[in-house]
Amino acid sequence: MLGIGFAARFAALLLALLASATALAQDKVLRTVPHSNLAVLDPIWTTAYMSRNHGYMIYDTLFGTDEKSQIKPQMVDSWTESPDHRLWTFKLRKGLEFHDGKPVTGEDVVASISRWSKRDSMGQVLATFIERMDAPAPDTFRMFLREPCGFVLEALGKPSANVPFIMPKRIADTDAFKQIEEHIGSGPYVFKRDEFKPGAIAVYTRNPKYVPRKEPPSGTTGSKQVYVDRVEWILALRDAQTQVIALQKGEIDMIERVPFEQIVPLRADKTIELVKKDPTGFQYIGRFNHLHPPFNNVKVRRAAIAAFDQEAFLKAQIGVKDLYRTCPSMYTCGTTYATPVGSEIQSKSNMRKAQALLKESGYDGTTVVILKPTDIATINKLPDVGAQLLRQAGFKVDVQAMDWQTMVGRRTKKDPPDKGGWNLFFTAFVAPDMWNPIANFGLNGACEKAWQGWPCDARLEELRSQFAHSTDEAAKRKIAEQLQARGFEIGTHAPVGEYVAPAAVRKGVRGLVTGPGDFYWGIRKD
Repeated sequence: MLGIGFAARFAALLLALLASATALAQDKVLRTVPHSNLAVLDPIWTTAYMSRNHGYMIYDTLFGTDEKSQIKPQMVDSWTESPDHRLWTFKLRKGLEFHDGKPVTGEDVVASISRWSKRDSMGQVLATFIERMDAPAPDTFRMFLREPCGFVLEALGKPSANVPFIMPKRIADTDAFKQIEEHIGSGPYVFKRDEFKPGAIAVYTRNPKYVPRKEPPSGTTGSKQVYVDRVEWILALRDAQTQVIALQKGEIDMIERVPFEQIVPLRADKTIELVKKDPTGFQYIGRFNHLHPPFNNVKVRRAAIAAFDQEAFLKAQIGVKDLYRTCPSMYTCGTTYATPVGSEIQSKSNMRKAQALLKESGYDGTTVVILKPTDIATINKLPDVGAQLLRQAGFKVDVQAMDWQTMVGRRTKKDPPDKGGWNLFFTAFVAPDMWNPIANFGLNGACEKAWQGWPCDARLEELRSQFAHSTDEAAKRKIAEQLQARGFEIGTHAPVGEYVAPAAVRKGVRGLVTGPGDFYWGIRKD
């Protein structure tokens, strides 16, 4: 780890270089410290939120989700649904153009949806309904369904990872399990690949040809009007104290997610404003690897869930009481399907119960390898808390530290933990990624097609299919309860609390869009 003094000097040098390089347009440059480094530039290949945020800068979506969780058209102008609900026809807005000057066509859309549906949990389910897609005219695309589907628009307007971003066909034709090599979209910003320095800076410039919608911005919908010429993500500033000093001095304009230990002093600073731009918040989870010992044993997973006291995680990681809450649900609390059903293994447990469950499981002392990201202030204490609780329950634990992007890559590996794999990691998801059984990554039981951890459970998949086919809201709620109960029963993952992460901006920076993500349209800098 670099010392604070060295980090501060490095940051000062970087900011000085940036200032001299952009002095002519200083009043039109927005400098921000994002929540992590940007290493993966393909938002379909990974669920990492930095890659998702990068996607929203340069790509656009067919539909979006507003701040009230309503689906609204974005690239789509109009659409029709046949009387038997099996043919959907969509017409694109006029003026949509990729950064290379080529128009957006229905063929681009078909290729993009096809690639996305191979990686995304919700997309995978939608693909089971789709018989075929085509583009009968340049501005039109169609979906022919085998049977009616009740969440077509919800899937196309999915606001968080993986987002169905629209790419040129030649790029979208890339194998879904390989990363794309070109980064051209039709969104409000253009990615400056020639200025991208991983670990140091990512640069985006205003797309002068972008045609925004007329509706006001809300979540991922409405006008994506850009009011600055250039956005610089300062990736090098990873030390919390250095970030705050740079913000107070005016060297940066915004900290995307404020380290929790800096909340109290920043609340007292009259030159800084804390903005809760995502009031629905995030859910923390601990994800088990179902492939390797000891968590290939369901009884061991349940013992770990019983040990994971949410309050312990939240107090250690966040500490500021008004920013967190415990939640007994695998669906984000306060959303439609949130329920305590089946959560007793955790919500009504204690350490003695966890110890008894572990003894009953036949656990043989196999070491649990926990991955710990060192450079994300909102989750970097969770692994240590998890390790402490597991040790109290009787587990042998090895916490392995690394930067977030290294961890993102490592958690995709199915190798045994002693050969570069893993047993457990902690992460956070915004509400839309967890608020229903189709979107919820943790409840996908599709074996090798499931999200990292790869649970394999036919009952989960049967229930998810029932939910996808149901159009009755009461029935869907009941199925969601059954799904969650099954999730706790087989130990897919452990919810470990929820929180809100404010952004910090200098006075004069305004217009941050409310919604489940970090969006850079609508922002003005006085």
